[in-house]
Amino acid sequence: MSPKLWRKAVPGEPDVELFTTRADFDAALAQFATPGRVAVVMTMGALHEGHASLIRAARARVGAKGVVTVTVFVNPLQFGAGEDLDRYPRTLDADLEVAAAAGADIVFAPPVEEVYRGGEPRVRMTAGDMGERYEGASRPGHFDGVLTVVAKLLHLTRPDVAFFGEKDAQQLAVIRRMVLDLDFPVEIVGAPTVREIDGLALSSRNRYLSAQERTTALALSRALFAGRDAGPDVAAVRSAARAVLDEAASLQPPLDLDYLALVDPSDFTEVPDDHTGEAVLAVAAKVGSTRLIDNIRLWFGAA
Repeated sequence: MSPKLWRKAVPGEPDVELFTTRADFDAALAQFATPGRVAVVMTMGALHEGHASLIRAARARVGAKGVVTVTVFVNPLQFGAGEDLDRYPRTLDADLEVAAAAGADIVFAPPVEEVYRGGEPRVRMTAGDMGERYEGASRPGHFDGVLTVVAKLLHLTRPDVAFFGEKDAQQLAVIRRMVLDLDFPVEIVGAPTVREIDGLALSSRNRYLSAQERTTALALSRALFAGRDAGPDVAAVRSAARAVLDEAASLQPPLDLDYLALVDPSDFTEVPDDHTGEAVLAVAAKVGSTRLIDNIRLWFGAA
């Protein structure tokens, strides 16, 4: 096995091992993996506390003798024309420290040519109609790119369980459906959204916001909380959330709403006014040049 780079975490915490090739990663996994105790957290890097919470959950799940892999890969297939692929933050040194402190054993950070060895893939996964609504309508082809890389990374990392954040609720839904429909031998676990003190959902894109833009962006979480507090009537939830977003459209800078939706978390179809059970209140908007998403989970009817 070729040399591996070790990064020291905070004093007293374990180290994490970095691999950039399939061959080296395979050799490490074969040496340390225990059946039933392999977890993966897939990321595009720029790790923050939201990612750290997923890594900690993965560590708790597989235990001290398990293996927790964090993948760091900025997937070009899920970026559309005019999106921020080129300026997406690449902070591998800092990512290694976050991963180590949160309890990861391995960071697998392959280059594009290692993931797509035959060049841009001609055969890809498709999200079907689930990938055409909301985020998929705003970003055509996005979820096909997500599912293609998730499928590849599941094959490469061979986990028993994979952790994804509930902040990307539609992404989580399409991944779960892919695993169900295509019989991937892995359990998909969603972990709660982590928020900053002011309520803004943690995101690598928050760093792009100016102070004034951040103030406007807080309308996303305010709208969700207003909808939650207006329950348990479905129509009241929608109305309360919409009122906050309409007001934010007149701020400086304004909030440019993409969508507000109250959907079934299993297939991301809009729920009817008489809906009972779980639902996701989801919102997406641009503030300046930065596009943000957020959501909360709600329950209607008797628990």
